[in-house]
Amino acid sequence: TDVDGGESPSAAPARPAAPLPSPGPGPVATPNLEGASEQDAVATARGVGPLSPAVRKLIEEHELDPAAIAASGKGGRLLKEDVLAYLERRDTTSARATNAAPRPTAAPASAPPTPRVLEAPSTARIGVAPASAARPAVAAASAAAPGARGADEGEEIVPMTRLRKRIAERLVQAQHTAAILTTFNEIDMSAVIALRAAQKERFQKLHGVALGFMSFFARASIAALRDVPEVNAEIRDDAVVYKHFVHLGIAVGTDRGLVVPIVHHAERMSFAELEREIARLAALARDNKLTIDDLAGGTITISNGGVYGSLMSTPILNPPQSGILGMHKIEKRPVVVDDQIVVRPMMYVALSYDHRLIDGGQAVTFLVRVKERLEDPARLLLEV
Repeated sequence: TDVDGGESPSAAPARPAAPLPSPGPGPVATPNLEGASEQDAVATARGVGPLSPAVRKLIEEHELDPAAIAASGKGGRLLKEDVLAYLERRDTTSARATNAAPRPTAAPASAPPTPRVLEAPSTARIGVAPASAARPAVAAASAAAPGARGADEGEEIVPMTRLRKRIAERLVQAQHTAAILTTFNEIDMSAVIALRAAQKERFQKLHGVALGFMSFFARASIAALRDVPEVNAEIRDDAVVYKHFVHLGIAVGTDRGLVVPIVHHAERMSFAELEREIARLAALARDNKLTIDDLAGGTITISNGGVYGSLMSTPILNPPQSGILGMHKIEKRPVVVDDQIVVRPMMYVALSYDHRLIDGGQAVTFLVRVKERLEDPARLLLEV
C-alpha cells in the first residue's frame, strides 16, 4: 500500500462575505460503508427475525442496522457469520477508500519574517544568532523520513480480518482473566500405532471414515475427566460450575485463522462417531460454513500442533474453559524400558489449565490418566 501517495487536493473557493481567513484543502472523501456490496443493499428491504444473543451483541457493539445485512440462516435468520462477513467487507472497503483518497501536501515554506530584536545589546552580548530559514525544512524532512524509508523497504499494510481481530481479543482475554499454567508429560505411542495399523482398513470399510489419533485422545481425555472433573469445569462469577457432560472443542487451522468447533456430548460417542463428527466439523471449518451452534458451549479443547511439526508448546485457554490439551509430533526417541534402552515413538503432551480452579496435582493426575490409557488402549475399550 502506498502510504505516501496522492496529490494535493485543490483548495475550496473562499466566500467573499466570510470573515474567516482563506480555507485549507477540501475535505477528504469518506467511503460509503452502506454500499459495501449489492447483496447488502438488497437485504435492506427484508424484515428482521429474532436475533441470537451473539448476533445482538455484535449489532449493538458496532451500531449496525440488521436489516442491511444479508442473512444466510434457515428461514432468513441472521447468523453471527453473516454479521462478521459484513463487517469484514465494510472494513476492507473503508481501508481501500482511505488509501485511495488524495492527501494534502504541506504548503511551501515561506521565508520567516525578520525577528525584531528588542534588546540588541543583550542579544549581541550572549551571542544569539537569528533563526535559520532552513531549519523547519530539515525538521520536516526528518519527521517524514521513517515512513518513507518503510515504504521504500517494501512494507505492506493489510487490514486485519474480523476473525483475526476476534482471535486476538480472545487470546488477550484469556491471558488477562485466567491464571494459566502448563504441565507436560510424554506418551509412548507404540500400542496406539500398532492397534491403528492393524484395524484402520477394517474400520474404514465398516464405518466409512478413517481412524485417526484424535479419537484415541478424545476418549482418553473423557475417561480422565471422570477422575479429575475440575478440568471440565469453569469459574462463573464467584462459583465453580461442574459439567456432567463433555462438549469437546477440536482446534482446526484454516486459511482464515484458527477456529474451534465443538463436538457436543462427546462422552456419548463411540470411536466411529467421534471420527465422523470431527471430520464433519473440520470440513465445515475449512469451507467457512460453521454455524454459531457449531462453535458454542465447549467445556475442554484438544489442539494438535503435531500436524505442523510442533514438538512441544504451551496452548492458551479458550475462555471460559479451564483446560486445553496439546498434542504434538510423534518422534522416535531412545527411552529406557525394563532397564533396556529402546527406540519408541514418543509424543510430548501439554495441559494448560486455569490455576484458580485446578491445582497442580490435579493437572498432573489428568495427564497421567490420559497417558495410562493411551499406552494401554485396551483400557479405553473396557472403560477401566
